[in-house]
Amino acid sequence: MLAFLRDRRVRGYLFQLITIIGVVAFLWYIGVNTTHNIEQRGIKTGFGFLNSTAGFGINDSPISYTPSNSYGRVFLVGLLNTLIVSFVAIIFSTILGLFVGVLRLSKNWLMRKLSAAYIEIFRNIPILLQILFWYNVVLRSLPSPRGSIDIFGTIFINNRGLYIPQPALDATVISVLLSFILVIVFVFFLNRWSNKRQEQTGQEFPVLPVGLGLLIVVPIIGYFVGGANFDFSYPHLQGFNFQGGKQFYPEFIALAMAITIYTATFIAEAVRSGIEAVNKGQKEAAASIGLSSYQALKLVVLPQAVRIAIPPTINQYLNIVKNSSLATAIGYPELVTVFAGTTLNQVGQAIEIISITMLVYLVVSLVVSALLNWINHKMKIKER
Repeated sequence: MLAFLRDRRVRGYLFQLITIIGVVAFLWYIGVNTTHNIEQRGIKTGFGFLNSTAGFGINDSPISYTPSNSYGRVFLVGLLNTLIVSFVAIIFSTILGLFVGVLRLSKNWLMRKLSAAYIEIFRNIPILLQILFWYNVVLRSLPSPRGSIDIFGTIFINNRGLYIPQPALDATVISVLLSFILVIVFVFFLNRWSNKRQEQTGQEFPVLPVGLGLLIVVPIIGYFVGGANFDFSYPHLQGFNFQGGKQFYPEFIALAMAITIYTATFIAEAVRSGIEAVNKGQKEAAASIGLSSYQALKLVVLPQAVRIAIPPTINQYLNIVKNSSLATAIGYPELVTVFAGTTLNQVGQAIEIISITMLVYLVVSLVVSALLNWINHKMKIKER
């Protein structure tokens, strides 16, 4: 027996077997104990509650929702709100982070110091405090609807949110949207063609001016092709509140602003570290062949810096998705607030609701991670 245990491979298999038995026994104990406690308290189990009537309202829903809808509909509303605020924060934090990261290395002393101050201030304040600051201190202190901040008579800001004109989804709007999408796709392939052309001939194609021109001209053509008839719903004060238009609630604005400003600081640092990681000799080589500072940044530095900055940026995108759950502090109706909060308090089936919520965040994070890792793999420099 002792000779048998002296075998290193046998000991390895034995310890793994003991570990598996221990983990399974622990999970079995937790499951049995939980089931026993649930039966003693008379709590229902299963997912049948998803078809029951919710009975409570949600003020900010991207789909039609009334209190007579089911808890399954509540889950869908919360999930969509989580995805919307995460998507908005990812877009704006990326743009802001890239902008601040480049300015962090600017030769202009004032721009460089302002960027550093922005990063140091907002990175070191907890994001929950920032959410409460934007919501309670900034947005809730705005005037009432009757004293709204008026921008060109069509956009209004007050303590109940931001009101903008909303176009009706008619043929003109669809035509203009399709024009924008068409131009973006065309510019993407134009940029790829321009890069190959520059590698082969050394000649640069003005992609940015051409792209901006197309973004102006093509939607105008699409406007006339679609019938040239924009039908806007304009916000207007009626009684004690605004009617018409599109309303962005203070909870959504505060959450999106706080997550964007907070996450952009980390993305800016990732961009800065990526730029500084580019070999100084390549910057000098770019200057020696006559490239301007803008051309050196666009053609030499940023393509390499972005590759370095992508892995830490992936982590920040995942943090955005997870930090959106902090919306429960200000009542924005995302997944945790309406499903793991209100629904759980009414139904009491904690195991099912918390498990679904955790599974949703896990799946969303894995999808975002897989997508960005694929992009990172595509952008890697191919070495032979």
